[in-house]
Amino acid sequence: MSEVDAVVVGSGPNGLAAAVTLARAGLSVRVFEREATIGGGARTMELTLPGFHHDVCSAVHPMALASGFFRNFRLQDRIELRVPEVSYGHPLDGGRAGIAYRDIHRTAEALGRDGDAWLSLMGPLADNADAVARFAGSPILRIPRNPVTVGRFGLRALEQGLPTWNLRFRERVAPAMLTGVAAHSIRQMPSLATAGAGLSLGAYAHGRGWPIPVGGSQAIVDAMADDLRAHGGEIVTNSAVTDIEEVHGARAVLFDTSARGLLRIAGDRLPDGYVRRVERFRYGNAVAKVDFALSGPVPWTNEELRKAGTLHVGGSREEIAAAEDEVAAGRHSERPYVLLAQPSILDEGRAPDGGHVLWAYTHVPRGSTLDQTEVITRQIERFAPGFRDLVLASSNKTAVDMEDQNPNYIAGDIAAGEASMRQLIARPLLSLDPWRTPARGVYLASSSTPPGPGVHGLAGWYAARSALRHEFGITSMPSLAP
Repeated sequence: MSEVDAVVVGSGPNGLAAAVTLARAGLSVRVFEREATIGGGARTMELTLPGFHHDVCSAVHPMALASGFFRNFRLQDRIELRVPEVSYGHPLDGGRAGIAYRDIHRTAEALGRDGDAWLSLMGPLADNADAVARFAGSPILRIPRNPVTVGRFGLRALEQGLPTWNLRFRERVAPAMLTGVAAHSIRQMPSLATAGAGLSLGAYAHGRGWPIPVGGSQAIVDAMADDLRAHGGEIVTNSAVTDIEEVHGARAVLFDTSARGLLRIAGDRLPDGYVRRVERFRYGNAVAKVDFALSGPVPWTNEELRKAGTLHVGGSREEIAAAEDEVAAGRHSERPYVLLAQPSILDEGRAPDGGHVLWAYTHVPRGSTLDQTEVITRQIERFAPGFRDLVLASSNKTAVDMEDQNPNYIAGDIAAGEASMRQLIARPLLSLDPWRTPARGVYLASSSTPPGPGVHGLAGWYAARSALRHEFGITSMPSLAP
């Protein structure tokens, strides 16, 4: 290969964030992508029928407005992000539902006796959503910039991370809402890690909203790729890097791969002690995904749910916790937690002729080969009778299929590593600079590093900043603005 200053392996959001940062610093950059299209889990494709555009993995993007990288990149000035009035909805039996409006006071009013409890729990975090995002998006080993907000966050995470998590509430709707958000982390509940995930995402829901990009997640990826090319970078598709010797001419190689992928490609360059420590990095349970092409909007019994960009389907707090216990025990739940997105209620171009796309996944044991289409359909029907009659076509991906589609999703783990409290601190190992490996010029820039899973670009941004300092002596970070 011709020599370039830096190579990035993988074109997911973290890989492209790294590439953009390096190119903005004046370096020559080449990105290698094994697939024919760029984006990793942030791609948008026709998975069911012609004209129905589905997101391959990520669909709704709370961090698009909250991430430090995207704020510096000014993503919202480059693409259209539509923020729904209802950030997320949580259907319950009997037509009841928890509705997380952007307006936290409207949310609290709808919660009745638990309204004040919701305001006291979420209000201080929502009012300081950007500070929460800075804390959640930074390595835990760093000194926080907003200690008061961090203290408030920590106390609330401790409350919601213990078996006494119901003490604040008198009714059932508010606890179910919190549990639905916390379950994004694919772990047993309650725990400090799941509580932290739920509180941070909940803060963004009221503070900034959970936007949907017009054109799908691909729009985010394309905006980064356009910026990279505008600053001299290159992207090579259909080109899998299987050995680091294939990119030997670069002074820095950044891997937007799982930690296991790093060892597979560059293990010969890494000290045995480092390899052994990374081999202890654990991968979590998995998702099984189903995309639906629909002839009309989902007929939720509670009509407010029809305004929600995201829905958490699974019933009460106790039901969701029990379903996650089943998965943790290696079993498939018959009444699972299902995460849904309704992008076409805001982005009409995602489906033709009044049709709609529905994005869905549920949690399953790692390595599962079971098709979850019927189980997911039944859970939706529970709260939206008649849904089944609207399905024109569906596309199923088991946990194993998810890894086949993206090798970073080990056994279907879309987080590229279990998001336990320990592994959020030591990701993939304990270090003040976890993106930098002991091998000269070799960096890990994926969700297997801090701050962990999500479409935020932060892992790639941090890795690129480390590479700029250590390999190129560049300490003044480049502007990312348009």
